Formats: sequence, C-alpha cells, structure tokens
Amino acid sequence: MDEIQQLKRQIRLLKRGMIVVVAVFAITTAAGLLLKAPKTAVAQPLPEEIPSGKEVVEDFAFPVYAAPAELDFCGEKVPLQEFEVRERYDFELLVTVYKNAATVLGFKRANRWFPVIEPILQKNGIPDDFKYLAVIESNLANVISPSNAVGFWQFLDGTGKQYGLEIRDEVDERYHVEKATEAACRYLKDAYAKFGSWTLAAASYNMGMSGLSSEIGKQEETDYYKLKLNSETSRYILRLVCTKELFAHPQKYGYRLEKTDMYPEIPVRTVEINGSIESLVSFARENNTNYKLLKELNPWLRKDKLTNPLGKTYIFRLPAEGHDHYDELVRQR
Repeated sequence: MDEIQQLKRQIRLLKRGMIVVVAVFAITTAAGLLLKAPKTAVAQPLPEEIPSGKEVVEDFAFPVYAAPAELDFCGEKVPLQEFEVRERYDFELLVTVYKNAATVLGFKRANRWFPVIEPILQKNGIPDDFKYLAVIESNLANVISPSNAVGFWQFLDGTGKQYGLEIRDEVDERYHVEKATEAACRYLKDAYAKFGSWTLAAASYNMGMSGLSSEIGKQEETDYYKLKLNSETSRYILRLVCTKELFAHPQKYGYRLEKTDMYPEIPVRTVEINGSIESLVSFARENNTNYKLLKELNPWLRKDKLTNPLGKTYIFRLPAEGHDHYDELVRQR
C-alpha cells in the first residue's frame, strides 16, 4: 500500500511540473512575439482632451432630490411626514425625473396644449392641477392603452359615451382634445360631488367611482393616503404631485429647455360642416390643404368620409396662413 501511495504522489508531482513547464513556455513565447512586433502595434497614450476611465467615473453621478417641505394637490395637503407616503413620493419623483425622453416630450407638448386645456378647466370650476392628469394619462398625446382607453384623457368607450362624447366608426370624440376635456370636467364634477375631495376624485378617475366607493366602505376610511388600494391607484396621486412639482421647477431637476425647444401652437381656421362629406380627400383639396393635414388637425375623424346621419354640426380645423413657417411660429411664442 505504501508503494502505491508513493507512486500516486510522484504522478501528482509530475503533473504539477508539466503544468509549470507549459506555463513558462507560454509566457516566453508571448514575450518573444511582443518583442518582435512592429512599433506601430504598440498602444499610444490617449490624447489629453479625452479623460481616463477613472476620471469619468469620479465625475459621474446621479443627483438625488429631496422632497419639498410641503406639497399639495388642488390645495389638499400631501402628508409627507408619513414614512410610506414620503417614500412613495420619492419613488415617483425618481421615476419621473429619470424618464428623460418622455418627460422632455411632456414639457414640449404642454406649451401647445396647456393653453387649450386650462381655460376649459377654469370655465368648469375644475382646479388647474388637473391638467397634469392628462400628462400622466397620455403625456398629452392621442394614444390607445392596452385596455382600449383613448386620447389625452384616456376614456373607455362606455365612460366616454356616458359623459357626452360621440363614439362611432366615423367619429370618435375621445380624440378631440377640447371635447374630451369637457367630458373629463363633467366626470370630475360628479366625482367631487360624490367624495367631497379632489384627491379622491382624481383617484376615482383611475379606478372608477364604484371601485373607490367599495374600498372606502370596506376599509371605513375616507383619506386617500390611508387607503390600501391597487398598486396603480396607490401610485396615481403621487405621480400627479411629482408631475406638478417637475413642471413647476424644471431647472431644479436638471431640465433646461429654451423657448425655442417648445412645440408652438399651430395657426388654424375653422369651418362648420352640417351635411355629409363623401370624400375627405376631395374636401381637403377643395379647402387648399391635404388629407394628411386634415386628419392631423382633426384626429377625431376616423374614416375617409363623414356620412353625418343625424345632421349634426361639426367644426373642422384647417391649417391657416403661416402653419408651414415653423421657425417663425417658435419665435412668436
């Protein structure tokens, strides 16, 4: 047995020796190749104006922003001293601030659309803060959600019809910014009358009045910030408040947009339509524009014709003089 153990030990030593020999051979070969390599293959130092990796790392940092001392939504205080509210706000602020492209687009579009939305809110007695609801719902674009909610204010088919919007194959007023804003105002008035709080009215916009009423009854709680709601509605008001804060103080959060960066209002003229239009393509040509621009300015027109079976009066927006001088429009703002 001793001889066998000794033989195994010698074999192990032999293997280790072979590994060392191979390693030395590889290193020697590599060194020889480097010595023989032409001078042009030797790495040159980086130019002085290009910082080294170490300098880049040391200079790079993500700012972290403290919560303001006080925040409110529609004059209703946000209880930032409650730890879970403060930390939810912190989460939403970080997500909103660092969602760079979408946030910049929101700023640009707001320059065009807030002047349209604000007077409608004011006329209907709805607090100005609700303009940010359209920002978090759609980022001020006529989008369609996975649940088929449509437009700036993200109305579902049934809710849109309930609040006075025409929705059919040829016309969908969820895409009509002014009319959809009016419908949103009607909803929010009803919600405020029901809940007595603009915060709860906004929360109901996300989860529905009946859903919110059910949770209030079940939990015996009328304070939004003390309700245990689904994850989306739990985030909803804090997203609104963060968006309001960011739009009020963009430079504080690193967004430095110039006047010329913003999307300008487009000059339009309007025409009343009381009858049917067999071809919107022909109609556009007859009115010195094209089908593409007609649909761009009137996205609520969903087909290439308008039969108008009820004989309603529609207002069409058509491009006015100067619409194709973009730089001048930017300078005028």
